[in-house]
Amino acid sequence: MLDRVRRFVELKVLAVALVVGACLWAFFGLVDEVLEGETHAFDSALLLALRNPDDLSDPVGGPAVEEMARDITAFGGITVVTGVTFAVCGLLALLGKVRTMLFVAVAVIGGAVLSTGFKHMFDRPRPDLVPHDVMVHSASFPSGHSMLSAVTYLTLATLFASVEARRSVKIYLIAWAVLVTVAVGVSRVYLGVHWPTDVAAGWTAGAAWALGCWAVARWLQYRGGIEPAPPPRD
Repeated sequence: MLDRVRRFVELKVLAVALVVGACLWAFFGLVDEVLEGETHAFDSALLLALRNPDDLSDPVGGPAVEEMARDITAFGGITVVTGVTFAVCGLLALLGKVRTMLFVAVAVIGGAVLSTGFKHMFDRPRPDLVPHDVMVHSASFPSGHSMLSAVTYLTLATLFASVEARRSVKIYLIAWAVLVTVAVGVSRVYLGVHWPTDVAAGWTAGAAWALGCWAVARWLQYRGGIEPAPPPRD
């Protein structure tokens, strides 16, 4: 029985490793295309498609949609992701999962540092085709909001799900994490502050980080480094 469990865990970790590899391949493929200028036509067409052709300062959908996009984009901002991370870490501490709490904190902070490092490394200018609908100060590639939301919400969802017994709760957590991550990225393009390829790069790099953290967490659970997952239910 123990050998069967070990093989199952190893197969899951291997499958996740393959997905991480695919995400990294996609990320560095985007880096290559962006540096060569191959994505400019696609980026420009998609940005302009989200604007009124008679007034590029007016995003499609009207003021209500624009306000909604500003609300959504805040979920990828440093203030909100920091608050969410503290809240989840506090909950894990109350549940007595202190080692898991520490792992979550390190995982999220590490992803945020990586995102900042990428921005400084590539230093891509922000889009200049349309006016920006929110204030921005940093470089464009990869999208920090997109990568931070993927790093934070996917990491928190997968790690929290790993210490949750019910499959329905695991699916619920991960589905919401994916939805929020996608929504934040779309909002950045809609508000004119990122090229679409910035967002795609943020998603792929953030997903690779989150899944890598999940794989490490599963290995640590198996080795007793963090609290083990309870047996699955329903």
